[in-house]
Amino acid sequence: MSLRGKRILIAKPGLDGHDVGAKVIAMALRDAGAEVIYTGLRKAPEMIARVAVEEDMDAVGLSILTGSHKELAAETIRCLGELGADDVPVFVGGTIPAQDLPELKRAGVRDVFTAAMSIDDVVAAIDRAIGAQETGR
Repeated sequence: MSLRGKRILIAKPGLDGHDVGAKVIAMALRDAGAEVIYTGLRKAPEMIARVAVEEDMDAVGLSILTGSHKELAAETIRCLGELGADDVPVFVGGTIPAQDLPELKRAGVRDVFTAAMSIDDVVAAIDRAIGAQETGR
């Protein structure tokens, strides 16, 4: 598994002030060869989408622990679409109840990661999704 040369944005949308998990994932993605940009805390979906487009990112990961994951993910995906980047895969990680998964998927979230998953599984899923995106699968 190698994300060498891939560009991944890790973002903390909304008012969430806890970023340890986002930083752990960012470091794991870097260790797998990706170039990672971390936006820092409390970013608006519009800003996240703008950075993703301006920096030509291959994927966007949203770390959300506040319970507003459905709204923030949908708004980020909408903003990406408005900027012509609706093909950029968006992932969500954090405190996500299982019953919210279908709605997140309908909104366009590629995959959802919870604390129950291993870091290696998260990195592998992102690697597969970027590879599928490139091959059109």
